[in-house]
Parts: sequence; structure tokens; C-alpha cells
Amino acid sequence: MSPIGRCARPDGFSPLSVDAETLEQRRRALIRVTQESAPIIRTMGQRLSYNDAGEAVWDMAYHPGFDHALDAIHGGVFATLLDNAGWFTLAPYYDHWISTVDLHVQLLEPASGIDLRASGRPTRIGKRVSTARMEVIEPGTERVLAVGSGTFTVTSAPAVF
Repeated sequence: MSPIGRCARPDGFSPLSVDAETLEQRRRALIRVTQESAPIIRTMGQRLSYNDAGEAVWDMAYHPGFDHALDAIHGGVFATLLDNAGWFTLAPYYDHWISTVDLHVQLLEPASGIDLRASGRPTRIGKRVSTARMEVIEPGTERVLAVGSGTFTVTSAPAVF
């Protein structure tokens, strides 16, 4: 079954009506916005890209400032990466900003002194609510360190692409 919901708003907008060119333009705009004006992204040293399937991919170089007292990367870093991966995978489908309403995080293995990569995959794209599954891996080994799922809702704030 396709993750894309078969829903339509009264004004005719549907996630299904967003063409490939528009999705690509929105993805490029989101990459630009994160590089230019997202303080948390700069602080954490994260970098956004999209894979061939249109899924958001976040890379983060290791920084010891994000370790907890036992010298492993803090779980909050994983949660942030998972949330970003889901949000940025789904956001291009909408003409309004989306907001995270539910985030589940499962930390599978501790990680110390390594770079991280997170990616998201849509599981449902509906007219008001969408869901995604996300994972954080160790690049190079592909070892899965954390998985998550998120629910995102469309807000009334127009997206600025």
C-alpha cells in the first residue's frame, strides 16, 4: 500500500497533487534555509541532503560537547536527528509548515566518538496528518543505533519555500 493518503482539502490541495519538480524545489529551499538560518542546525553541526527517493538525510560529525557523563552521545542528540529526519522528509509535500505532534525514540546501542546519519521514510502522507519512520546509523558500518517514528500535523502557517 502506498504511504500517500488519498485525501483532499476543500480548496483542492492534496499531497498527491504536488509534482516532482515542486517537491525538488522545496527540498532545495529547505536545504538552503537550514544552512542559512537554523541556529540549532549550526550549533549541532548537522547537514541536510535528500537521497534519490526524496527522503531527508541528516549527517552529523561527532562532537564531544554532546556526550553525556559516561562518554557516549546523549540520547537527546538521537531524538533531534530522528525528528529532523521525519519532519524534513514530509514537509516538502505541504504548502503550510508541519509540526511534530508525537515522536517515539528507541535507542538501540550506545555510540561513542562516531559520526551519525539519520534518514526518514514516509509511512503515510495525509491531508492533515502524516507519519514517518526514521533511523540513525553509523555511516560506513550501517550499524543501526536508534529508530523512531513520528506523527506530524499541518499548521496554519504558510510555508516559505
